[in-house]
Amino acid sequence: MLSEDEIRRALTRIAYEIIETNKGVENLVLIGIRSRGVPLAARLATRIQALEPNFTAEDRLGALDITAYRDDQRDAPEPQTAGESIMPTIGIEGKTVVLVDDVLYSGRTVRAALDALNAHGRPSMVRLAVLVDRGHRQLPIRADYVGKNLPTSASETVRVVLTETDNATDRVDIIQLGGLS
Repeated sequence: MLSEDEIRRALTRIAYEIIETNKGVENLVLIGIRSRGVPLAARLATRIQALEPNFTAEDRLGALDITAYRDDQRDAPEPQTAGESIMPTIGIEGKTVVLVDDVLYSGRTVRAALDALNAHGRPSMVRLAVLVDRGHRQLPIRADYVGKNLPTSASETVRVVLTETDNATDRVDIIQLGGLS
């Protein structure tokens, strides 16, 4: 559905949109939701730094682990082990935080991310950037920045493949789930 070039162009457009809607980068930080949101946030930070020299990616980039905040882990027989969250060195208190994830689907991941983020401080504003919005929301959550809207059916899933996490060429695929009609 999306090629490496289309992903690159979508991230470049999102970087411009982030700068424009925030009227610069003075109080801006980017936090990627583990796992694929982290490399996407890093790519966005690199693009923003190239456009806005006073934006230093290494000081304004973080990674958020939401494992302990997921509602599907409460009753799991073997809950996942929580990883580490790393906040930007300039902090998030009073900052505009752009949460970055690969796919927006039900909204539950973003809800968990908001809970996890609030455990680390109180930003002045939180925005959401996603590479793919596939619809099917279960919660009233929407992305502020979207690379591509890909409407899907309930019998499909979206798979994002990134060089950093999958050691393969960047791409987005829609996969038909087996046995569902």
